[in-house]
Amino acid sequence: MPKSYWLAKSEPDVFSIEDLAKAPDQTTFWDGVRNFEARNNLRAMKKGDLVFYYHSNASPSAVVGIAKVVREAYPDATAFDPKDDHYDPKSDRNDPTWFGVDVRLVEIFPRAVGLDEIKGTPALSEMALLKRSRLSVTPVTAAEWKAVCKLGRGK
Repeated sequence: MPKSYWLAKSEPDVFSIEDLAKAPDQTTFWDGVRNFEARNNLRAMKKGDLVFYYHSNASPSAVVGIAKVVREAYPDATAFDPKDDHYDPKSDRNDPTWFGVDVRLVEIFPRAVGLDEIKGTPALSEMALLKRSRLSVTPVTAAEWKAVCKLGRGK
């Protein structure tokens, strides 16, 4: 089965791609998603799928590298922790609402691919990032994947 491609946003002051590079095994649990469409995208991710790491609310906001899904969706424990910013009192441990995936760093791009550059690249004009700008996890087509990788690698 062919792999799928995704884009996931993280604010660099919360968890940057550099933080991922320093994490044990360069792996982390992608948690804290509290939007149903984004959650459904996380649940659709399969082991081996590739994910653009996007720094949001940054200067500039940009795709900064690639991670790989190494564990498929499982319940997000932060939803059950009243001390966590992502706590959801309505979430039930027996029927979880929120999920995350484990991702591992694949590559930090030599150059960030900024939002303005994405907007100005005709091959990326239909990218879900642009059409669903508030969504934290979006699908990416194979053609978009190739175009962003080319820009990020400076080729």
